Amino acid sequence: MNQDIFVTIEHLRSKVSELSYIMLAAAHDLAQGTGGEVVAIVLGQNAQGLTSDFNADKVLYVDHPLLSDFNPEAYTKTLTRIIDEYKPRAVIFGHTTIGMDTVGGISAHLGLPLVSSVRTIEANSKLISQICGGKIMAECNLPEPTALITLVPGGYKPEQGQSTQSPPVTSIPVHLEDGLRIKLNQYIEPETGDVDISKEPLLIAVGRGIQTQDNITLAEELAQAIGGVVCASRPVVDQGWLPTSRLVGKSGSTVKPKIYLAIGISGAPEHVEAITGSDVIIAINTDPIAPIFNIAKYGTTADLFELIPVLTEQIRNIKG
Repeated sequence: MNQDIFVTIEHLRSKVSELSYIMLAAAHDLAQGTGGEVVAIVLGQNAQGLTSDFNADKVLYVDHPLLSDFNPEAYTKTLTRIIDEYKPRAVIFGHTTIGMDTVGGISAHLGLPLVSSVRTIEANSKLISQICGGKIMAECNLPEPTALITLVPGGYKPEQGQSTQSPPVTSIPVHLEDGLRIKLNQYIEPETGDVDISKEPLLIAVGRGIQTQDNITLAEELAQAIGGVVCASRPVVDQGWLPTSRLVGKSGSTVKPKIYLAIGISGAPEHVEAITGSDVIIAINTDPIAPIFNIAKYGTTADLFELIPVLTEQIRNIKG
């Protein structure tokens, strides 16, 4: 076993996810404790160019037609072989659909310990995980021999995992010709929405706390007064109260507005993952221990049904 920290890079349609850079940043903190290097693992086809801005000591690259798009079976088989051969001190996955679809099988096949929902890594390789929707923080030491870790966003900034210098890349072979039970038939692009929320500078986001579809009018009036656009977390879109084009989260859009006002949003990892690039996050939630406050620069536990109408009126008065 060596002391290196491996990071499994997530990418889709030739674009590296922000969480991948966050994982690289966390890996450097962990590598300081182990004394090893940070090694990025990239699986794909003709995807070597994606590695140019990684803040890593080196990259292990696997090129194969069956890895051109995410296939959980192909990813699991390939990563299992790499981890078994190199035996790193730890391997970091995203706490995402991709990460969770692969890490469990790897853990079971190799008999390796798995620590999920890790948010930050502290001195002496202590892992801090958020559980119960982020309301409880659990602490543990880095398990042996090789620790498998799933990382949630919020503890690091994506730019910490980026570099202006390209790391050296080593291509390694893989054998997947023995057949796979899972096959990707088609990649379906989401329908174009009425607005592209990923490009909007000011977003008013509503969550489960808005309670009913009629109450979304409160957010729309505020957005109109302040010059923003209304978007939503998964529960609101699932109810059909707003179209999928307004969905923020790992199954929707990743956004980077100057201001992100979260109204009645608890801050589940799959939502937080998509908003960490915001310049300023403001949270309104009556639950004082809601995870959204962990990443918000400003926040209040005021009742949104009392606060939003007053805020809208004050903005209208100021603007005349």
